[in-house]
Amino acid sequence: MATSYCEYIQKAGKNSIHQFYHDKEYGFPLHSDNELFARLVLEINQAGLSWETILKKKDNFFKAFDDFNIDKVSRYTDKKMK
Repeated sequence: MATSYCEYIQKAGKNSIHQFYHDKEYGFPLHSDNELFARLVLEINQAGLSWETILKKKDNFFKAFDDFNIDKVSRYTDKKMK
């Protein structure tokens, strides 16, 4: 049987990088399209990587994507996307 995320957190300990995500984000509703966009991009980039890697790089993703502001990202030029 697969281990649930909550069980994983208990085993990983309170100081794991997963703890804040588990306690403040995982399973909580998203209230804006920008939040949904951010989650989608993070999940897509996780393919083939551990979720821990994504969590460690999360701040960099937010910086690279202008805090996942859909209006800003939709106006990216070809130069900005490279």
